[in-house]
Amino acid sequence: MKGKYRIVVQNNKLHYELNIRRNITIIRGDSAAGKTKLINLLEQATALGESSGVEVYCERPCRTLRGNDWSLILPNIHETIIFLDEENRFIKSQEFAAAVKSSDNYFVIITREDLPNLPYSVEEIYGIRASGRYHDLKRTYNELYHIYSAKTFIDKERPEAVVVEDSNSGYEFFNTICREIGIICASAGGKSNLKTEVCRRSEESVMVIADGAAIGAEMNELYQLMCHKTTIKCYLPESFEWLILKSGMINGKTVQDILHHPEDFIESQQYFSWERFFTALLVEHTQDSYLKYNKSTLNKAYLHGKMKKAIMDVMEWLSWYEN
Repeated sequence: MKGKYRIVVQNNKLHYELNIRRNITIIRGDSAAGKTKLINLLEQATALGESSGVEVYCERPCRTLRGNDWSLILPNIHETIIFLDEENRFIKSQEFAAAVKSSDNYFVIITREDLPNLPYSVEEIYGIRASGRYHDLKRTYNELYHIYSAKTFIDKERPEAVVVEDSNSGYEFFNTICREIGIICASAGGKSNLKTEVCRRSEESVMVIADGAAIGAEMNELYQLMCHKTTIKCYLPESFEWLILKSGMINGKTVQDILHHPEDFIESQQYFSWERFFTALLVEHTQDSYLKYNKSTLNKAYLHGKMKKAIMDVMEWLSWYEN
């Protein structure tokens, strides 16, 4: 399943509207924010049809999933947007993560907890709140809003240290840049270690660079750190491979078309996260050139002149040099 979908769920008292474009979307909100009511409306629509008084508008079927037999039901659901809430404890399991990975469905998960087994995007974590848009009609309009964004926590101040999520090609690139300008660059060795590595550098101003496409589960901890210490910032592009593709140095109009609306090209059953898609796309478009890409070891061509500058220019929100 791929594409972007607008979903409207409503009755004569409540109205929910959301747009989703990835295989995993997370909705958060405090108690009484309306999360459970959304699930209830969908279940009423499924069970009672038109007699429920609930209207569901979407190009794809929308339904809920719950109960101990979820693992038997899910393999028989296809090309559907599936809603789950935190009462289903299985959403935290490795078994569920494996099922999502091989599924051709989209999943909207309503939970206040982090789900480290799932690689969801920082851009697809939403809060839910009631607004007065339909106040005169006595209908509550429940709107979704981004809690985080790839650009939320960056500024133009040059950091004293950079912490990179991985230890592969991305780290090699940023480590080279940092050595050239005389600042520290450390690898966290994986997204689950980011908090520990940042806390080790509590006396320094730190810029965290990580794959925004898959870091959603770690974002809450990073956000709490940034609230506590304002000298910690984050830069969260989709992935290092996305930065290279975005630089314009990889020839082909097709690449730029894909970057403009990737949701129309990324098949959820094939790619667990967008980071994996961008890696595959970069490998495909460089395999027969001097820019041949290898995720584990950086091709030194990416550290030379024009190519290096083009990648750095994509990161317009960062200041690598003294002002």
